[in-house]
Amino acid sequence: MSTQGAGPVETVLRKLLVPVCVLSGIVVVSGFFFPWFVGSVVSGRGWLVVALLFFGSGLAYVALVPITIDTRTGEDRRDAPYLLRIRRLGWIGTLRGALTRIEGFLSRQDPITFGIPVAAFALFFAAFYVLPAGTQAVVGSVQNVLLHEFGWLFLGAMFLAVLYCLYLLVGPWGGVRLGGPDAEPTYTYPTYFAMVFTAGIAAGIVFWGPAEALFHYANPPPFLDAPARSNAVVPGALAYALFHYGFSAWSAYLALGVPIAYFTYQRGAPLRVSAILTPFLGVDGLDSRWATLVDVLAVFATIGGIATSVSLVGQQFLAGVNFQWGVTYGGAGPVLVVAGLTLIYVVSAASGVQRGIRRIAGIAIVLFCLFAALMIVVGPRSAILEIGTAAVGEYVADFAAMSLYLGGGLVASEWVANWTIWNWSWWFSWAPFAGLFLAALSKGRRIRTVVLTGGVATSLATIVWFVLLGGTSLSLQRSGAADILAAIESYGGSEAVAGFPLFAALPLGQLLMFCFLALIIVFIVTSADTSTLVVSILATKREFAPTTGSIVFWGLLQGSVAVAVLLVGGGEALQALAVLTGGPFAVLSLIAMAGLTVAFRRYESGHPSLLDKVRSLVADRGVEGRSEVLRDED
Repeated sequence: MSTQGAGPVETVLRKLLVPVCVLSGIVVVSGFFFPWFVGSVVSGRGWLVVALLFFGSGLAYVALVPITIDTRTGEDRRDAPYLLRIRRLGWIGTLRGALTRIEGFLSRQDPITFGIPVAAFALFFAAFYVLPAGTQAVVGSVQNVLLHEFGWLFLGAMFLAVLYCLYLLVGPWGGVRLGGPDAEPTYTYPTYFAMVFTAGIAAGIVFWGPAEALFHYANPPPFLDAPARSNAVVPGALAYALFHYGFSAWSAYLALGVPIAYFTYQRGAPLRVSAILTPFLGVDGLDSRWATLVDVLAVFATIGGIATSVSLVGQQFLAGVNFQWGVTYGGAGPVLVVAGLTLIYVVSAASGVQRGIRRIAGIAIVLFCLFAALMIVVGPRSAILEIGTAAVGEYVADFAAMSLYLGGGLVASEWVANWTIWNWSWWFSWAPFAGLFLAALSKGRRIRTVVLTGGVATSLATIVWFVLLGGTSLSLQRSGAADILAAIESYGGSEAVAGFPLFAALPLGQLLMFCFLALIIVFIVTSADTSTLVVSILATKREFAPTTGSIVFWGLLQGSVAVAVLLVGGGEALQALAVLTGGPFAVLSLIAMAGLTVAFRRYESGHPSLLDKVRSLVADRGVEGRSEVLRDED
């Protein structure tokens, strides 16, 4: 047993962070509940700096609180608990012997999974800086072909992932315990759910919660065959939002996460995305070029996806601040927000899973539940219930049809390509890091529990969120209590501002806005710190666990890519590139599910299905009932 985080440097940092958090918190709260405070007492730019200090110092303090852990020396270096182990930050040590430490850091990195993504991002921004229009055009053309001509691939892969997850839920293989029959879970179930949910959803759920249903209300999907802004389109508009963030999306994570977990804990493969190739290459063959290619794609997709999300959050956070206080920041504001977010998630990732990542995920869930409870109290409950019930019913009834709808023929229509196919590609591009993290957390749990948590429970949480926010925004828009669509249009069509006119029309609006902005920060941090840890694992040689230096490097690289997007441009192109990796991972998810099926048939026969257990339970109760009757007759 050892205590992590009790060193003198971290102790001093914690003592400094407390007064910083308290003092900055007073300024931030004053700005929310006394809007005149921003501009008259403190400038808009000053308030932004103080707000970042408040969130950063608070979350950093949470990440740096000490914890006592079990450090077993005999643990397999390829096992998830070893790879996710908390590491002492060692701030003073990193200042001494810099050259020696850099050499040691580089010697632990896999030259291919480390070098190729770094070089690729450098070349991308160089190309965009020299030839921005040409680079954008090339990437856009490739994306257009992928989303339109290969939309059938994404629809098919996602629908098969859904069916496969449902079978794992009720079939005999759901009873397989990852790590063996005696393995025990590393984390409590609430902690497990919190980390799985917050890592995979990012800040997208916050922004799109009040916005997506409105977009579909104003521009209906052809599938609905209903006039824009009519009463008839309302349930379908919300149903499509549920569809894009519901069980299908989480199934993409499970399609990679469950195979990675199984081959890591049951077959001895290293904790890598390339573990999905174990049935075809064998464990010893996972050093091949094919396996390395999979891990390189995973690193590229993860950094591209997270970096663009962080840069978008920086811009969208400021859009909300501008809506609330009318403050503009120019080009420096988003860079400042991204830099602040980067420092927060680097500290969280470097502190380890048990400290920063676990605790901040817990904070995110508490804020999420508090916000949902407030919306239930102050929102139009009858309208939410009416719209939500109709939308959920339509989502369930039309799920299969929506899942296979291309708009006619094998080429996706413009609406389907821009919404459903784009979303599916984005979810598949996030699947490597979210799936690997899900696998890393799942040792000791049955596959059925993994699917229930990573697919069913997470989907229910997102459905509740979209019903509350989407139902409220639709209700206020239809009644005229708030013209949210006009606000979105006045801000260039940005979904970031959708929540603010909504909250302004409700009681306790200032409190809702504060929680909303806090959720934006906390949710993006929980995804970015997780992705930083995952990329560090993938880029480190397989005989080593990632060091603090590796985690800091990849966290700063993600932040640097996000800043480059803001300074050089190319955010849409980089996002498109990240989405393009969804194509290969859609195919790889099919390979992963096929390989897992082969392994299950070979090694996991004899497990009862959920239906078998129900039949056995009914039969046992029937026998007991007959025995009672016989005893009564005697």
